Amino acid sequence: MEDKDFAILCVDDEKSILNALKRLLRREGYQLLFANSGKEGLEILQAHKVHLVISDQRMPEMSGTEFLEIVKEKYPDVLRIILTGYSDIDSITESINKGNIYKFFFKPWNDMRLKSEIRQITEQIRLIQANKQLDKTVVQQNKALHEMNSKVEHMVRERTQKIELEKHVLQFSHAILEDLPLSVMGIDNDGVIVTTNKKAQEAICKEGIKRGCLLSDCFPEEVIDQIKQSLETGRQRNIDADYFKDRGWAANLLPLTGAYEGKGVILTMNELKG
Repeated sequence: MEDKDFAILCVDDEKSILNALKRLLRREGYQLLFANSGKEGLEILQAHKVHLVISDQRMPEMSGTEFLEIVKEKYPDVLRIILTGYSDIDSITESINKGNIYKFFFKPWNDMRLKSEIRQITEQIRLIQANKQLDKTVVQQNKALHEMNSKVEHMVRERTQKIELEKHVLQFSHAILEDLPLSVMGIDNDGVIVTTNKKAQEAICKEGIKRGCLLSDCFPEEVIDQIKQSLETGRQRNIDADYFKDRGWAANLLPLTGAYEGKGVILTMNELKG
């Protein structure tokens, strides 16, 4: 907040006092407002943003302490200074104890001290406003952080549910593959057996085939050559090899499609009839 944005309301029923305050403060760069009574001062406060009120104590109809008590109730952020004589010290002390008055100055006041006090008040108000803005920023940041955390938690829940679903689907798919009456084996383009079901293991060898085995660990060269040709050409084909015929099986190669096109084949085996 700059000095030009700092508004001071001076209230006194004596024009000479208001003029004296005007002369004292006009070169300080503040916005200056003037009222001849407490009633008029309240009307100005209702119409303008005011940061500091300087009021005389002895005024007709409404004293300074009465006026500032109302100011404190209606405009608690407005700081309040009262100008008084020594004879009014008891009423001033009571008002200070109630928190209605921030500072008081005896008449005649010291110009330099009053100006210095007002400068300190402007700095105090700047700090108060900066703290309020900081609090507001912290609240906004905390709100944004809470919303972000809520979104992250929601995303995590959705992701967890998706993973659980995919896990269930994968496990169920493996169970279906394992119990198929058809012998099925998956082979990647490096010649690694990546998946096989129970029926295929029974068809190849009694001791079973472990996932991750190489073709050379399970099949003779005549079978491996035909599997390699299917991998290279990406074409479906029947395997013509005595290895399967001797075991009573007919074997077929089905190249993978879609995202895994050219990356592997499916070896299926059907039991020969007759």
